[in-house]
Amino acid sequence: MVTTNTNSRSILTIGDPILNTVASDITDITDFAIQRLIDEMFDVMHHKERGIGLAAPQIGISKRLIVMDIAKIRYVLINPEYVSQSEEMVLFTEGCLSVPQKELPIIRHEKIVLKYYTEKGFKRTLKAKGLLAIACQHEIDHIDGMLITDRYQKQASLRDQFNIML
Repeated sequence: MVTTNTNSRSILTIGDPILNTVASDITDITDFAIQRLIDEMFDVMHHKERGIGLAAPQIGISKRLIVMDIAKIRYVLINPEYVSQSEEMVLFTEGCLSVPQKELPIIRHEKIVLKYYTEKGFKRTLKAKGLLAIACQHEIDHIDGMLITDRYQKQASLRDQFNIML
């Protein structure tokens, strides 16, 4: 396992067992430590090249917390859960801060609906499509203990169905 240094936290990379562990729910969302962690995660994410999303396990915190910055909109998703996923699928070449210098073609649901808590503790629903839907699914994989390399291996037969030659 290798780490990449940033200001105060390091990005864990493939091989670290935390990345393959299902993260636990956050029970006290408004706790100062969680609020500080959210700020730290945005700091780490913004200091990485092309980082648009980060899950807490990627910095060694096995909690169900995701931050994203997509199209200049800041997202904080605490304890996210899928409500629905479209049958339509899309192929997107994904990179990951925890799998440096590797991009893989991943098949994702075109549209998703999530329920989650905000950093203020409010329950919300998010309807996502396009890059936002892909990023949400990618980051939820992280809190479910799955990297893009794992997702890629699980999709071999799905790629065959889509006649995707790699």
